[in-house]
Amino acid sequence: MDIEAVVAQARRHAGLAASRTTLIHRGENILVGADDAVIRIGRVGEVPGTTREVAFARWLEERKIPAVRPLPIEQPIEVEGHPVTFWERLPAHRQARPAEIGEALRRLHAAAAPDIGLPRLDPFARLPQRISAATTLTDDDRRWLTTRLSTLREQWNRQGLDAVPHSVIHGDIWAGNVVVLHGTSIPIMLDFERCSVGPAAWDLTSIAIKRTSFAWITDDEYMEFTSAVGDDVTASPHYDLLRDVRELRMTCYLGQHAAENPGTPAAQEAELRLQCLRGTHGPRPWPWTPAAT
Repeated sequence: MDIEAVVAQARRHAGLAASRTTLIHRGENILVGADDAVIRIGRVGEVPGTTREVAFARWLEERKIPAVRPLPIEQPIEVEGHPVTFWERLPAHRQARPAEIGEALRRLHAAAAPDIGLPRLDPFARLPQRISAATTLTDDDRRWLTTRLSTLREQWNRQGLDAVPHSVIHGDIWAGNVVVLHGTSIPIMLDFERCSVGPAAWDLTSIAIKRTSFAWITDDEYMEFTSAVGDDVTASPHYDLLRDVRELRMTCYLGQHAAENPGTPAAQEAELRLQCLRGTHGPRPWPWTPAAT
């Protein structure tokens, strides 16, 4: 795909003047910076989901829940099958601290679900495809991941997590998806691709494992998070399962990323994560390296 050509065509369709662009990130989605917007190019076939993302962001704005805003134009714009969206450029900012993430989640989880067709949480979304794509891992490793996925699906159904009280959830909460503008104290949420309706514990687990599984945050930081959000998911009878599913997702993501980006440290990290899951690298906390997870 010619990123510059896709952006230029989308800008013309949106009635926006040409602008210099800079690649910010290239992964499953592509982020491009321009003078007047951050432009997101989604995967082919994802127009319905992207349409829902924009509607969700506008709902957050109506509810006065701090979040990045889409530009006030009709979007997404489809170019070569890719949904293209335009978002406001935020001024100087930093990643949120655990307590600030807790504050953002408390506001989100307390809101009544919008009538925009939010899907129910699928905690196993795309995992079979990611396992198949993780070609830097051995066939035996991928068979083990497939069996592990099946086991966790069975446990999810047996524990009845689809029947526990649901709320609006972000679905992919981490410090990079919540930021604080310099000179302010208000956490602003980003990236609504995984927003859905599901157990609030799914969001809370994303932060809890940073203490219990990897020691990426301190005990004090985790206590500040639980105080801000008003709950400690590690006390839930479902926590071990939620943790295990999150860890599997993080491992499968790195496996796919390693195959798509040869020559990077991702392959070594994916192998480390797999061996931890397989029980050959000692007990938690494990020495995983943060990589947008």
